[in-house]
Amino acid sequence: MRSPPPRARIPGPDSVSTPKEGGETLPERARPGARIEHKPIVEKKMSVLVAKPAPDFEATAVLADGSIQEGFRLSDFRGKYVVLFFYPLDFTFVCPSEILAFDHRVEEFEKRNTQVIGCSVDSHFTHAAWRNTPVDRGGIGPVRFPLVSDLTKNIARDYDVLVNEAVALRGSFLIDKEGVVQHQVVNNLPLGRNVDEMIRMVDALQFHESYGEVCPAGWKKGEEGMKPSAEGVAAWLAGHADRL
Repeated sequence: MRSPPPRARIPGPDSVSTPKEGGETLPERARPGARIEHKPIVEKKMSVLVAKPAPDFEATAVLADGSIQEGFRLSDFRGKYVVLFFYPLDFTFVCPSEILAFDHRVEEFEKRNTQVIGCSVDSHFTHAAWRNTPVDRGGIGPVRFPLVSDLTKNIARDYDVLVNEAVALRGSFLIDKEGVVQHQVVNNLPLGRNVDEMIRMVDALQFHESYGEVCPAGWKKGEEGMKPSAEGVAAWLAGHADRL
């Protein structure tokens, strides 16, 4: 009787690799058809960056026009809102769906004075190769925001999304105009993020900054906010509690 094939592991530093497009390699978990065993990540204290300055970085990035910029810095976007999102690897599975979802909503982010920036541990050459691959062949096409190369993995470490020293989890960070993180969410590798929820978070942050009111559960742009007082919450609940 044949033994069942070994199950793929979440990547570690000693993961088996196999060639992929663009001359780079994919860890074992990224092989087509591989089954991912979701082993617990090595236990450590998770950093929460909300209400703290976003770690600055300088790296090489592929820009929206396809050019390559060395010395790309997060701090250059001070005065704008920034959505910085991490994804595991180019030429993989869930990642292109997320990147295209951001790209399809670039105009909505731009209307909100918000810069979208993607980041993974791939080289800028691989980023460029993926952008040059048609969507119907598993590529992402000429997406309209920068893709940062984090070959050293230091950016992922600073944002505490690096898993087993291999790839980044699906971390998303909303950074305000002063460079402070106002919202973060981190998904495990198989779980794609909701880009519309990030737009809602941008709207909520800007509403609070403009009016001083807070945004209750499920709040959407154009809806009534809540005054941050005992009277305010009572008034809001009296009119909206049955819709929660």
